Amino acid sequence: MSRVSGASLRAAALLAACAIGPLSACAPSSVAPTVTPPVASSVQAPAQPPLEQPANVGDAKIAALDYYNSGRYLKDVGVVADAARAWVQEEAPRASKPAIVLDIDETSLSNWPMTKADDFGYFPKGSCDALPAGPCGAEAWELSGKAKALPPMLALYQAARAANVAVFFVTGRREVERKSTTANLLNAGYRDFAALYLKPNAMKVASAADYKTPVRESIEAQGYTIIANIGDQPSDLAGGHAEKTFLLPNPFYRVR
Repeated sequence: MSRVSGASLRAAALLAACAIGPLSACAPSSVAPTVTPPVASSVQAPAQPPLEQPANVGDAKIAALDYYNSGRYLKDVGVVADAARAWVQEEAPRASKPAIVLDIDETSLSNWPMTKADDFGYFPKGSCDALPAGPCGAEAWELSGKAKALPPMLALYQAARAANVAVFFVTGRREVERKSTTANLLNAGYRDFAALYLKPNAMKVASAADYKTPVRESIEAQGYTIIANIGDQPSDLAGGHAEKTFLLPNPFYRVR
């Protein structure tokens, strides 16, 4: 026995109504069909919190290496050094006993061979006898006296001395390194400087500024006018006691 669907029966009834009833029975309905909206899924993807991570260290090292190898680092050092030299030559005739203060590492001397060998790490102890391979201990490197002058800074130094400006080196190196550091400065071309200040061997400070600021104050107490203070770290320049400060580029390390 064949089965007739409900839809077929309803269609037959409609045809019969059209045959015997008024035409309105066959007119299309003016009522819009009801559309059932899709049911939203109850499963939702978890919210992704915004990531606030620091820069990738590996990427930063690659960028720093390229900055040095491309020549942009030394070019930028030159931009700052040239600005400082112009200021020193302008201000020196107006100042009483004019002087400038220079940091040493990555300001007057370059430690790039050690920095590259250590892959931007810092190893205070250990030997440094396998360059260009590392590791290279920082103390051994500094005691070797092999650091070269940064040429734009040596030019600034020579211009300052030609203008009868006294030059004071103020460094975070320890007093135990006085002999090797003095020899390194002289061999690199920094001759006839007024004084070299090194950190006492046992001194501990929270920031380099805590040591360097009182040194500049003591230089002023000798009657000098510090017309410029130049360094590669913000802590080299913090604390005042200089008419102008000049910050050299250094993406390689930070000294607090």
